[in-house]
Amino acid sequence: MLTSRDEILDSALKLPETDRLLIAARLLETVPDDAPGLSLDDADLLEELERRAQDTAGAIPVSDLWKQD
Repeated sequence: MLTSRDEILDSALKLPETDRLLIAARLLETVPDDAPGLSLDDADLLEELERRAQDTAGAIPVSDLWKQD
């Protein structure tokens, strides 16, 4: 049986931020350039994704955040 979209998303959201950002960047690479509002031609978006992927200082694991509820 195939994994549902929600199961994939739930699993991805449990990953560390850097892994989530890398996955997001890879997924964005598959979006057509003419998709409204989404483009890897946006230099600011690419710069921010790369900055976040490299900067793990002060990162809080999502499991710790969930415990705060």
